[in-house]
Amino acid sequence: MTDANQPPETTSTETAAPQDSFAQAPADPVEALTRENTELKDRLLRILAEMENLRRRTEREIADGRAYAVTTFARDALGVSDNVRRALDATGPDWKSQTDAAGQALFEGVELIERELLKVMEKHGVKQLNPQGQKFDPNLHQAMYEVPDASVPAGTVVQVLQSGFTIGDRILRPALVGVSKGGPKTAPGETAAGSSQA
Repeated sequence: MTDANQPPETTSTETAAPQDSFAQAPADPVEALTRENTELKDRLLRILAEMENLRRRTEREIADGRAYAVTTFARDALGVSDNVRRALDATGPDWKSQTDAAGQALFEGVELIERELLKVMEKHGVKQLNPQGQKFDPNLHQAMYEVPDASVPAGTVVQVLQSGFTIGDRILRPALVGVSKGGPKTAPGETAAGSSQA
């Protein structure tokens, strides 16, 4: 039985709660505000850095999208370029001089088409690689065979079977080449000079 004159009993949690809140409160409110301010500045700087990184990444993706958007179309157009080149090569070296005026006009027209096609492709970032006489570079060229030729340094491109193409700074198609073997070895200085001349 409880006495009506007695105050109600307090539980231990009710009395502990106010003590805990006083125990967690910092002694110096200025120090607490300074710490909170520092944490907020740190979070703000991190968010700003993340936003700047996102902006740069987005700009890079947009630039790549613009530069490489025509990649699929350019690969398909390479077949047209190859066929035009094959048509010109099929005539032989003396055909133009031995044919009549109509044949010469046809030959010159096909040459003009090839030049215009390459110019349009270059306008859109697709450049032709013609490595004749350059040092073989496996990043740009695909060696199809070796040619024994002691008159040129070993590892030099002596024949181009199919021109390569780049789009931006990427390889669209490597050049198919024949590489010399058996000639003198090139010095490191000659390699850089030979590549820069081409």
